[in-house]
Amino acid sequence: MNRQDVEEALRHLGTAGDEGFDLFEVALTCALHEDPSRDAGQARALLTQAAERLSASATKGRREETLAEVLAGELGLDGDLINYDHAANADLISVAERRKGLPVALGVYYIAAARRCDLPVAGVDFPGHFLLRVETDEGPVAIDPFSHGRLVLPSELTARALQAGLMPGVADQLEDLMKPVADRAVAIRLENNIFARAAARGDYPRAERSALRRALIDPKDHRPWLDVAAAREGQGALAGALQALAMAQTLDGGAAIAARAQRERVRLKLN
Repeated sequence: MNRQDVEEALRHLGTAGDEGFDLFEVALTCALHEDPSRDAGQARALLTQAAERLSASATKGRREETLAEVLAGELGLDGDLINYDHAANADLISVAERRKGLPVALGVYYIAAARRCDLPVAGVDFPGHFLLRVETDEGPVAIDPFSHGRLVLPSELTARALQAGLMPGVADQLEDLMKPVADRAVAIRLENNIFARAAARGDYPRAERSALRRALIDPKDHRPWLDVAAAREGQGALAGALQALAMAQTLDGGAAIAARAQRERVRLKLN
């Protein structure tokens, strides 16, 4: 399988509606897109192992505690505090090999394993730090996959929100802070992590691949194509940048002004 084959597979996965969006398969296909020569078997095996152990333990304790005991305690999935910005931390195949990653990459394993056991778990697009929402008999609770799956108390959620720059009135609205997001948004957040780090390093080829994956994951959104264009421009591929900007304009009339301005600036470089 080459990168073009993986792109076609990702394009197909991205056309699914929100109900049929396969978060784990999408995130795994994104990892293969970065390096199609790799074997995804270990990543799939880890998910199967996690689901089997969760299923065996599901009736023995509280859901949030069981998740942490299995995913973090037994299988060793935890945050990478030493090399937080390492590219491997946002790659599902590398996470399976290293058992370390970013919160959102670890969260994909938590969500996918829980869903296989009919446990209600969803991602929370919390500002500055991805969390998980677990539905319990007493109400929803938040856990942090980056910190050994530990419970995040309401007071800590408010404190984190304030640190992230939210206003006090907003930071106190726990239900809003813990609002679950669609799986597609989780996959996009994972790719945003990759894009931001690659762009900051000036690794424009990797940034372009990540932006293209976002475009395939969410084919109705024009914004990834603006990032594709910026990454191509960074590589000097001006004709390709113009193509990406044209795609952005086609997808969303609201992007027309910004995309038109960028297209004109890039076009002038070609003269």
